[in-house]
Amino acid sequence: MNKPIRLISAFFTVGIWTLLSRVAGFVRDILIAAFFGSGPIAEAFQVAFALPNMFRRFFAEGAFNMAFVPMFSKKLEANEGAHEFAQDAFAGLIAVLIVLTLIAQLFMPWFVWAMASGFVGDIRFDTAVGFARICFPYVLFISLAALLSGILNASGRFAAAAAAPVLLNFIVISAIAGAYYLKLDIAKALVWSIPVAGIAQMGLVWWAADKAGLRLIPRLPKMTPELKKLTIIAIPAALSGGVIQVNLLVGRQVASYFDGAIQWLAVADRLYQLPLGVVGIAIGVVLLPDLSRKIRANDTDGGHYAFNRATEFALALTIPATVALFIAATPLISVLFQRGAYTAADAQATATALEIYSLGLPAFVFQKVLQPLYFAREDTKTPFYYALVAMVVNLVVAIGLSYKFGYLSAAIAVTASAWGMTLMLWLGSRTMGKAAQFDARFYKTIPKIIIASLIMGIVVFGLQIFLHDALNTWGVRYMALLALVTSGILAYLFALMGLRAYSVPEIKRMIKRG
Repeated sequence: MNKPIRLISAFFTVGIWTLLSRVAGFVRDILIAAFFGSGPIAEAFQVAFALPNMFRRFFAEGAFNMAFVPMFSKKLEANEGAHEFAQDAFAGLIAVLIVLTLIAQLFMPWFVWAMASGFVGDIRFDTAVGFARICFPYVLFISLAALLSGILNASGRFAAAAAAPVLLNFIVISAIAGAYYLKLDIAKALVWSIPVAGIAQMGLVWWAADKAGLRLIPRLPKMTPELKKLTIIAIPAALSGGVIQVNLLVGRQVASYFDGAIQWLAVADRLYQLPLGVVGIAIGVVLLPDLSRKIRANDTDGGHYAFNRATEFALALTIPATVALFIAATPLISVLFQRGAYTAADAQATATALEIYSLGLPAFVFQKVLQPLYFAREDTKTPFYYALVAMVVNLVVAIGLSYKFGYLSAAIAVTASAWGMTLMLWLGSRTMGKAAQFDARFYKTIPKIIIASLIMGIVVFGLQIFLHDALNTWGVRYMALLALVTSGILAYLFALMGLRAYSVPEIKRMIKRG
């Protein structure tokens, strides 16, 4: 039932599946943009779909799993009733989610108002309420899937949990394409595909957990001492997750007062979520159970190595991604999304938001490395206090700058609060001893990664000027964008090799030890 975690190979497993999900997500959002542009249907769907996702992050991926995974991992390591503990947590989570779903159905207009009060008085509000009532049950299925994924990850099994999000995007794409070819209502097909996808995702990870000898079945919940401890640990994490969701709410509220802005920000978010998802989520998913096990086994050297290699791996992929997204935001957005109802003005507004978001990307990924240092020690209170400060920063910046920068103040606020949160997590981790300290290899490699990223940025900037006409010409723009992206990747890799940041034997040793 319990498999050892091979750190680097596990990163790649999760990262590759997440990459496939993000690519499919691009196709999904390209179709939505092409059919609905930045109009009321698109914005209503973005709000409706954001609601279950917000509560999913609040209950499952945020609070519940960050408290559950370390406890489950330690029980698994010590053979102390891990399966029974998981069954109790599963039953408790089902009960909470059913109650939440029923409440949401009754008070959905208020939920939508809390998300986007700027919709009140026009067609977007009633449309969003109707869409949200259909989409919201997704939170039940996806939250249970998140719990099952946490169990699989803690057991050293990452493939099924990482593959599950791919189902969502393929089901949505199929629904849109099927409705189009059958001349059905595309908006209805889009909305109804969400709960269907949730069922499919939950089914996949439940089947994988069952195969791993961890079958969980619905039953009446009971408050055991372990579940009570889990709840006590989860409450600060839930509050911390709530703070993060308040940040997102503030951004959507600001954007809802500018026509099209919610869709612009959502599309920009999709692009910068690619490296964040592939790197940040992979790091967080793999590092938390690995650190929890090593802390339980008093393996300080192992924890130190895992933290350093995870940070190094994250920054090696994130820093060049930041440079590339900032420099090439306009061609990326225009080529990928500008078609059908999504106009050139929409593309330019989205690209500007992406440039701002990209500046916060290293902070978001660094958080994914730093937070497991706290959660693995069952400390969920400290990150909550830091998140409160970050929330105040987000609130002040988003509202304060909205009068000058409009919808862009939401992106500026997210970036500023992300760096503030990262700085606090970093300073707080200084008391954690050797396991949270950087080693000599890290300090030797990171400057080379930065220099290689800047070299790549110069190449991308110059090539972007050279390919300007091709990037704006139908028929060849896709090949031009592919050439731009490929050249950037190759420039970065050659720069890394030229600077001798990594050698082939070093990479082999990392994978072998990982």
